[in-house]
Amino acid sequence: MSETNVTGQASEIGWADFEKVLIVAGTVTRVEAFPEARKPAWKVWADFGPYGEKKTSAQIVALYKAGELVGRQIVGVINFAEKQIGPFRSQFLLTGFPTPDGVVLTAIERPVPNGTRLA
Repeated sequence: MSETNVTGQASEIGWADFEKVLIVAGTVTRVEAFPEARKPAWKVWADFGPYGEKKTSAQIVALYKAGELVGRQIVGVINFAEKQIGPFRSQFLLTGFPTPDGVVLTAIERPVPNGTRLA
Protein backbone atom coordinates (compact mmCIF):
# COMPACT_ATOMS: atom_id res chain seq x y z
CA MET A 1 0.00 0.00 0.00
CA SER A 2 1.45 3.36 -0.93
CA GLU A 3 1.44 6.39 1.32
CA THR A 4 -1.34 8.81 0.37
CA ASN A 5 -2.16 12.39 1.26
CA VAL A 6 -5.53 13.82 2.34
CA THR A 7 -6.83 13.95 -1.24
CA GLY A 8 -6.21 10.22 -1.74
CA GLN A 9 -3.35 10.78 -4.18
CA ALA A 10 0.03 9.10 -3.74
CA SER A 11 2.48 11.34 -1.91
CA GLU A 12 5.26 12.83 -3.99
CA ILE A 13 8.72 11.40 -3.43
CA GLY A 14 12.16 12.63 -4.39
CA TRP A 15 14.69 10.90 -6.64
CA ALA A 16 16.70 9.89 -3.56
CA ASP A 17 13.63 7.99 -2.27
CA PHE A 18 13.30 6.09 -5.57
CA GLU A 19 17.01 5.23 -5.55
CA LYS A 20 16.59 3.47 -2.19
CA VAL A 21 14.41 0.80 -3.80
CA LEU A 22 16.52 -1.83 -5.56
CA ILE A 23 14.30 -2.94 -8.45
CA VAL A 24 16.20 -5.33 -10.72
CA ALA A 25 15.79 -7.88 -13.50
CA GLY A 26 16.23 -11.55 -12.77
CA THR A 27 15.58 -14.90 -14.41
CA VAL A 28 13.43 -17.56 -12.77
CA THR A 29 15.59 -20.64 -12.15
CA ARG A 30 13.20 -22.89 -10.20
CA VAL A 31 9.54 -23.07 -9.18
CA GLU A 32 8.02 -25.41 -6.61
CA ALA A 33 4.57 -25.95 -5.15
CA PHE A 34 3.91 -24.28 -1.80
CA PRO A 35 1.16 -26.44 -0.24
CA GLU A 36 1.66 -24.88 3.21
CA ALA A 37 0.68 -21.40 1.97
CA ARG A 38 -2.68 -20.06 3.14
CA LYS A 39 -3.47 -18.80 -0.37
CA PRO A 40 -2.35 -20.68 -3.50
CA ALA A 41 1.27 -19.74 -4.22
CA TRP A 42 4.49 -20.88 -5.86
CA LYS A 43 7.95 -20.91 -4.31
CA VAL A 44 10.06 -19.06 -6.89
CA TRP A 45 13.86 -18.80 -7.14
CA ALA A 46 15.46 -16.19 -9.41
CA ASP A 47 19.01 -15.37 -10.50
CA PHE A 48 19.72 -11.66 -10.01
CA GLY A 49 23.24 -11.77 -11.47
CA PRO A 50 25.69 -9.97 -9.19
CA TYR A 51 23.09 -9.98 -6.38
CA GLY A 52 22.89 -13.78 -6.43
CA GLU A 53 19.95 -16.17 -6.37
CA LYS A 54 17.00 -15.20 -4.18
CA LYS A 55 13.69 -16.89 -3.38
CA THR A 56 10.15 -15.71 -2.79
CA SER A 57 6.60 -16.89 -2.34
CA ALA A 58 4.32 -15.61 -5.10
CA GLN A 59 0.53 -15.80 -5.31
CA ILE A 60 0.54 -16.12 -9.10
CA VAL A 61 -0.79 -19.66 -9.59
CA ALA A 62 -4.08 -18.43 -11.09
CA LEU A 63 -2.33 -17.19 -14.25
CA TYR A 64 1.06 -18.97 -14.37
CA LYS A 65 2.07 -22.63 -14.46
CA ALA A 66 5.44 -23.57 -12.94
CA GLY A 67 6.86 -24.69 -16.29
CA GLU A 68 6.11 -21.40 -18.05
CA LEU A 69 7.87 -19.39 -15.32
CA VAL A 70 11.26 -21.14 -15.45
CA GLY A 71 13.58 -19.19 -17.73
CA ARG A 72 11.34 -16.11 -17.75
CA GLN A 73 12.81 -12.73 -16.86
CA ILE A 74 11.03 -11.02 -13.98
CA VAL A 75 11.28 -7.77 -12.04
CA GLY A 76 11.99 -7.98 -8.33
CA VAL A 77 12.52 -5.66 -5.38
CA ILE A 78 15.52 -7.21 -3.67
CA ASN A 79 16.30 -4.91 -0.76
CA PHE A 80 13.25 -5.42 1.45
CA ALA A 81 13.93 -7.21 4.72
CA GLU A 82 13.35 -10.96 4.46
CA LYS A 83 9.84 -12.07 5.40
CA GLN A 84 8.78 -15.36 6.98
CA ILE A 85 5.82 -16.91 5.14
CA GLY A 86 4.88 -20.07 6.99
CA PRO A 87 7.89 -22.40 6.80
CA PHE A 88 9.43 -20.39 3.93
CA ARG A 89 11.68 -17.31 4.02
CA SER A 90 10.93 -14.79 1.24
CA GLN A 91 13.94 -12.74 0.09
CA PHE A 92 12.46 -10.53 -2.65
CA LEU A 93 9.19 -9.11 -3.90
CA LEU A 94 8.12 -10.36 -7.32
CA THR A 95 6.38 -7.40 -8.96
CA GLY A 96 3.07 -7.52 -10.78
CA PHE A 97 -0.32 -5.94 -11.18
CA PRO A 98 -3.44 -7.31 -9.45
CA THR A 99 -6.42 -8.01 -11.72
CA PRO A 100 -9.73 -9.78 -11.07
CA ASP A 101 -8.21 -12.90 -12.71
CA GLY A 102 -4.98 -12.87 -10.69
CA VAL A 103 -1.63 -11.08 -10.56
CA VAL A 104 -0.09 -10.23 -13.95
CA LEU A 105 3.70 -10.22 -13.70
CA THR A 106 5.67 -7.13 -14.63
CA ALA A 107 7.16 -7.87 -18.04
CA ILE A 108 10.56 -7.00 -19.50
CA GLU A 109 10.10 -6.13 -23.16
CA ARG A 110 13.57 -7.34 -24.26
CA PRO A 111 16.18 -9.44 -22.47
CA VAL A 112 18.55 -7.54 -20.17
CA PRO A 113 21.40 -8.87 -18.03
CA ASN A 114 20.30 -10.29 -14.68
CA GLY A 115 20.83 -7.69 -11.99
CA THR A 116 20.12 -4.73 -14.30
CA ARG A 117 18.53 -2.03 -12.20
CA LEU A 118 15.29 -0.26 -13.17
CA ALA A 119 16.01 3.33 -14.17
